[in-house]
Amino acid sequence: MSDTDASDLAQHDGGGITPPPSVPRVRRKPRGLGWAGRLEVLLLAGPAVVFFLGFVILPVAMAAYYGFFRWSGFGPATEFVGLQNYITIFSDPNFQSALAHNGFIVLMSIVLQGPIAILLALLLNRKMRGQSVIRVLIFVPYVIAEVVVGTGFSLLLSTNGAANGMLEKLGLGGLAQDWLADPSIAIWTLMAILTWKYVGFAVILFLAGLQGIPEELYEAAAIDGASYWQIQRRIALPLLAPTLRIWAFLSIIGALQLFDLVYIIWGQYVSSVAGTNTMAIYMVVTGRNAGNFGYGNAVAVVIFVISLIVALIYQRSVLRRDTAGAITERGVQ
Repeated sequence: MSDTDASDLAQHDGGGITPPPSVPRVRRKPRGLGWAGRLEVLLLAGPAVVFFLGFVILPVAMAAYYGFFRWSGFGPATEFVGLQNYITIFSDPNFQSALAHNGFIVLMSIVLQGPIAILLALLLNRKMRGQSVIRVLIFVPYVIAEVVVGTGFSLLLSTNGAANGMLEKLGLGGLAQDWLADPSIAIWTLMAILTWKYVGFAVILFLAGLQGIPEELYEAAAIDGASYWQIQRRIALPLLAPTLRIWAFLSIIGALQLFDLVYIIWGQYVSSVAGTNTMAIYMVVTGRNAGNFGYGNAVAVVIFVISLIVALIYQRSVLRRDTAGAITERGVQ
């Protein structure tokens, strides 16, 4: 018997083969940032953290503090009223109507702007003549300052404005309306202005999402015989869903804090009569203009809490599916 056969027999034990020796597992040491990494993080994130604490957290904390006082805005706050400001806010019918208007604006902003922006984005995503010019024209209203938009529409839609004058010249004088003061029309006038102003932002956002979809998916669907609208409904829109959810979140938060356009077009007093007042308008009227800055701070806290609750609920129920895929676990040590 050769030495090789003997060594093979030595490795057999009752017909079984002895496994090869296991390689010892090397434990990886956890990687830390180290002093250099910590210093880099401090230098890069430090200024942003300081500005965030100074211009966001500190004002919110001060507003929460002054909300417990009856304060004229000058000198120290000494007249402590506890929760009375908050009780007055939620029992005031004017605040309840303002809150209802904000809720209506949130809902209609998504219902009106969403479909229009999707159709325009799908149209502009195709190759056509003058595509760049059309994109710029759609986006222009979004970059125009709110004070310019508000002033222009207040002149255009007044009783003796250009809109009613054009209707009369066309022989459609019966369609002339008091677009800004009629309570049954004013809120829809506001929605039309908001849609014209902000739909361009949604279009650009959706176009960015559509251009991130691989072209091979469209080509494969076309080869399988899918029509243009089938491709959009089965491929483009499902893959555009994360962008739609982000846009809806931004639209909701913006609608809850709407102030400038309403204040410029309707003013602080006409807005309540016309049915377009918002929570921010209520805050200015009952706080700063009434000389009760403590009450105004309490209203600001209520708006902040409402926006925060809506944002957290939306984050947990809608955006959770998008953020879950972005969170990765640490590697095995």
